[in-house]
Amino acid sequence: MFSYVWPIALAVVSNIFYQICAKSTPEGMDPLASLTVTYTVGAAAAGALYFILNREGNLLREYAHLNWAPFVFGLVLVGLEVGYIYAYKAGWPVSTAAIVQAAFLAVALLFVGLLLYHEPITRSKAAGVVICMVGLYFINQ
Repeated sequence: MFSYVWPIALAVVSNIFYQICAKSTPEGMDPLASLTVTYTVGAAAAGALYFILNREGNLLREYAHLNWAPFVFGLVLVGLEVGYIYAYKAGWPVSTAAIVQAAFLAVALLFVGLLLYHEPITRSKAAGVVICMVGLYFINQ
């Protein structure tokens, strides 16, 4: 049972941090400069695109705007991929794994939005949570 549940839990938790990191990328920093930190594998491509799109750009000046988000973002992306791979290896059907993960993510991000970004929980959002939970019941029947 644990090997069946933990991959989706990892995907949900990782996706929460994915959204937080995406929202927390420094506003004054060029997103392409941020991606050179976030994606180690994609660093060369992001750096090249940065200089193509910003002829007078200075990558070191952009790096002065770094915060924690691009570094954590890289780790979180690995968690997302590993979570899905192990979920499928544990037997999760492709037709339901993402739906189950997304329903839990939607509920969790409602509270992330409230606690970190002071986004209100409205009646329609609360109804959406109920619908997600009802949907999960039917998916698992």
